[in-house]
Amino acid sequence: MPLPEAFMQELKARNDIAEVVASYVNLRHSGRTYVGLCPFHMEKTPSFNVYSDNGSFYCFGCGAGGDVITFIRRIENLDYMEAVRFLAQRAGIPVPENNVDDGMRRLKARILEINREAARFFYATLNSKEGAEGMEYLRRRALTPQTIRHFGLGWAPASRYSLTRYLAQKGFTQEEMVLANVAFKGRSGQIIDRFASRVMFPIIDLRGNVVAFGGRILTDAKPKYLNTSDTPVFNKGNFLFALNFAKNNANGQLILCEGYMDVISMHQAGFTNAVATLGTALTPSQARLMAHYATEVVLSYDADEAGQKATSRAIPILRDAGLLVKVLTIAGGKDPDEYLRTNGKNGYIKFKQLLEACGNDVEYRLQKIRQSSNLQSAQGRVAYLTGASTVLSTLENEVEQEVYAGKLAEETGVERSAIMQLVKRESEKRKKNRERKEFKAFQQQLAGIRDSINPEKAQNLRAASAEEALIAYIVQYPENAKDILERLPSEKFITAFNRRVYRTIMDRMKDEKAISLTDISEDFSVEEISSISKILAKFHDVSVTKKDAQEYIDVIEQEYEKIRIEKAKSAEPQDIQEYLQKLRSQKK
Repeated sequence: MPLPEAFMQELKARNDIAEVVASYVNLRHSGRTYVGLCPFHMEKTPSFNVYSDNGSFYCFGCGAGGDVITFIRRIENLDYMEAVRFLAQRAGIPVPENNVDDGMRRLKARILEINREAARFFYATLNSKEGAEGMEYLRRRALTPQTIRHFGLGWAPASRYSLTRYLAQKGFTQEEMVLANVAFKGRSGQIIDRFASRVMFPIIDLRGNVVAFGGRILTDAKPKYLNTSDTPVFNKGNFLFALNFAKNNANGQLILCEGYMDVISMHQAGFTNAVATLGTALTPSQARLMAHYATEVVLSYDADEAGQKATSRAIPILRDAGLLVKVLTIAGGKDPDEYLRTNGKNGYIKFKQLLEACGNDVEYRLQKIRQSSNLQSAQGRVAYLTGASTVLSTLENEVEQEVYAGKLAEETGVERSAIMQLVKRESEKRKKNRERKEFKAFQQQLAGIRDSINPEKAQNLRAASAEEALIAYIVQYPENAKDILERLPSEKFITAFNRRVYRTIMDRMKDEKAISLTDISEDFSVEEISSISKILAKFHDVSVTKKDAQEYIDVIEQEYEKIRIEKAKSAEPQDIQEYLQKLRSQKK
């Protein structure tokens, strides 16, 4: 059942979209709108717009858009009702739960309960005779009982039915266990434990819920690490291991590691601002998440080739999230965990010295190019400067470019002005490539080629454009909605998505009252609401008259007739006779 209208109106009134967004994004006033850097994609130039007058937002860069509920859904990774509760709590108003269809909420709550019980089971098993193998491994890694308890580490027994039997005794169904991804169905149809003979690492969200697990095998079997797949409460690209602890100890800086053990060892050594990705390469979402709690990230990946490649991939992602980036390099190819254990009691001091001495990402990238170039030869110096100019061209700050160009000039004996010419040439090349891609994407967007929400738009561009304009007009002038509906029934809309939007708006519009995205957001997915927000943003500053609206109606009717005629041409004789008979009966 939909939420009561009175509650939704109060929720909107108490959660002004500009105020809510401003708690996540730095906004500046621009005419009737607010503008800022989009929190949903990496950008240097603000393309994220907030429209207080209609309670919506839209990013012209990535296409994210919607109302205040959609914004919270996206940025906090919540479903619709979770976002409503989040905003209700922010405003201090109770949610009328009895009127809510909360099936998904109950499912998520059950999955979180399963994860909590599973974590208790794994921890208890680790501290029993059955977990001796896992406990021995953790002790070899020099972890203390306090650290093991702090992170809730556990052991998944060898039996493939231990956890499922335990959870069944706790009242959980097989379907719930499979949805939580702690079990899967075998060929016989019987459910089997997903994790067996593995050291278990619970993954905990910022609210203290166990949302997933990582499991490490102690043999040479593959995969070495097995992680929970995506579930209704977990998406690995949106979480960071130990951020629930690190966020309170960041003090402006986070240390990003490769694995669970690196993070745990660092926390035990006193570096409680360490986090790690969850078995995948760093994602933009994770970088933006770190930017909520820090201004600087120190990359402390393994020193092997894979770790160095991961470092190179992570640098632009972190920079694009607005973070300062430093790169920590450990001599001898050791990973942070190994380095701390090797240095024993001196581990903290020595690692702290490494942290204080580590250079920024620009110095790291220049050093990598320098290592592969022979500066004693003219050809080597050219190769070094060519690669270095590409690195410097990625810097937005010209002063920063000048500083590094000066250092390069001292190193190579080449004039700084000549190096800056190379840098500017590379910068222009990058700019042109970016503009070319943006223009191509813009052309495709106009033609509806890449519109996955309204795939019919590309083949019906004239009709779809008129439909969108009419939808925007109705939202702007609700007092004319009844008249428009009488002239244009929803059946005449050509594209199915726009037809659905039109019907929903008309159904929700009562007594010619204004309607906002919040009034309809429950009926659409986040991506669909973004498309509707795009329509409203496109016409936000466009003055549309009644005459324009009539023209939109005429276009839709013309396109409708064209399609009807085309269908008639290819119709069977019997269908045509039935159609003519229908017309005659209508005339009578």
